[in-house]
Amino acid sequence: MISPEISPNGLVAQPPAPEVSPNRRTLREGVKVLVRAVALLLILPMLVSFWIRALLVGRDRALGGSSQALSLLPGLLGQYLRRAFYTRVLAHCHHTATIEFGVLFSKAGARIEENVYIGPRCHIGLVHIERESLLAAAVHVTSGSRTHGYGDLGVPLREQAGSLVQVRIGAGAWVGSAAVLMADVGRDTIVGAGAVVTQPLPDRVIAVGVPARVIRNRPQERSADGPTER
Repeated sequence: MISPEISPNGLVAQPPAPEVSPNRRTLREGVKVLVRAVALLLILPMLVSFWIRALLVGRDRALGGSSQALSLLPGLLGQYLRRAFYTRVLAHCHHTATIEFGVLFSKAGARIEENVYIGPRCHIGLVHIERESLLAAAVHVTSGSRTHGYGDLGVPLREQAGSLVQVRIGAGAWVGSAAVLMADVGRDTIVGAGAVVTQPLPDRVIAVGVPARVIRNRPQERSADGPTER
């Protein structure tokens, strides 16, 4: 058993993580490429179905049905199949993104950057989720705060035109379970569980509540070698 050492500044220095050999790393990446290729072959019939339906009813409506079916696929296989599909039908979806069980997409214009994690049962509208962001379970990202019009009492709400805008979730943000996002979330910002974001949040803050309000800034973290930033 390896014991931690005490550094000159008095901090506990953890032992370095074991390095992965270049050959093993290359093998692992090769396996991932192969699995992605197999996933593409398996999902090809659904892709063809989507493209045909998109010509008939539009990309967003076609996406709804496909997303519902894909959301029910469990485990690692489900993750690979969802990636294979969404990387080809969304405006952008990086192949390193993780999209868990039960996630529904409603807008083909969504953009998902590298190493994004979208937890189980999230509902995703017109959004740009930047790299390294984390969404916990049951987060709901709307397409802005005015997806439905409501100004005319003589017209049913479903018939009143709304105004869709793309909601941006900044790089490195963390959104807690069951939060609702109707406005932008800043880079490295944390949104508490159950919060409702109705106004844009700045970078590097912690926000909680309904409606969400900033309770404090995130301090710049310091390591044994000095300050670090993303």
